[in-house]
Amino acid sequence: MTAKQHAKRLIWPTLLAALSFGLILFGTGLAGVAFDNAHFDLALTALAYFAAAWLISRILALALDQAAARSRPYPRLLKDLIAAALFLVAFTATVSLYLGQGALGALAGSGLILAMLGFAIRNVVADTLSGVALGIEGPFRIGDWIDIDTLARGRVIEIGWRTTRILTRDATYMILPNSQIARQRITNYSAPKPQYRAQVTLTLDHALPVEEARRLILHALQEAKLIQKNPAPDVKILAYEEGGITYAVRYWLSRFDRDIDCRDEVYSLIDEALRCVGTAVPHRRIKLVTDDPFLPPNRVLK
Repeated sequence: MTAKQHAKRLIWPTLLAALSFGLILFGTGLAGVAFDNAHFDLALTALAYFAAAWLISRILALALDQAAARSRPYPRLLKDLIAAALFLVAFTATVSLYLGQGALGALAGSGLILAMLGFAIRNVVADTLSGVALGIEGPFRIGDWIDIDTLARGRVIEIGWRTTRILTRDATYMILPNSQIARQRITNYSAPKPQYRAQVTLTLDHALPVEEARRLILHALQEAKLIQKNPAPDVKILAYEEGGITYAVRYWLSRFDRDIDCRDEVYSLIDEALRCVGTAVPHRRIKLVTDDPFLPPNRVLK
């Protein structure tokens, strides 16, 4: 949002706040007896409360947008929470203004009704409170690539009061209730930095020495165009077993949406390098010993 658009959003709340506070301060002198009415004074004060809440919420939203321009955008839910809290303060102040001490008694008397209403809309309340928790804790922001266990994996499009919208790598648009998200483990691939490390595993024959396997794999990955060169990829041994030596090939990515393409590239380059030197993955040999005269003795099946 440009500076001109931000200025337009501040015009009306600023005018309303200035008008209401001006009438409170100078209304009696300007209009004489008309402003001696107590009810009218209360209405002006209430208007000033709500105008101030509106103006402050817009100013804080502007500050958040300016901060987000230098980093990742803040979720819209956070701005809504700030505005709701300010308007709730204004409403409470207005009720107290009209009812005085009786306001607390009226709120306490409505506790039973609120409890019944809360039970009726408990799912909506759970989703909303989970949305509030996600907005405050900030495990992810708009634009982040996240993995929610058993639910979805994709980029966050919008964080709302009740739901969060995610666009998967297959261009599938998913709308998930916040209460379900809050109960799952969340992996954020974009925080604190979009750079992260992935790995693939492969098992090679014992005939290929470990150092030669490392050299062969790393030399093949020098031709990679999608993975990062700095930090450089490395190769670690995961297991040394009868079936072969299992290696973990670790490399760094800058974008989660390239995960599948990078894995395909890594496997393809390693496969080409192994085939060029005549090295294959381990395989089993089955040796049949039979007395069948129609089969040659000691026939070996691969």
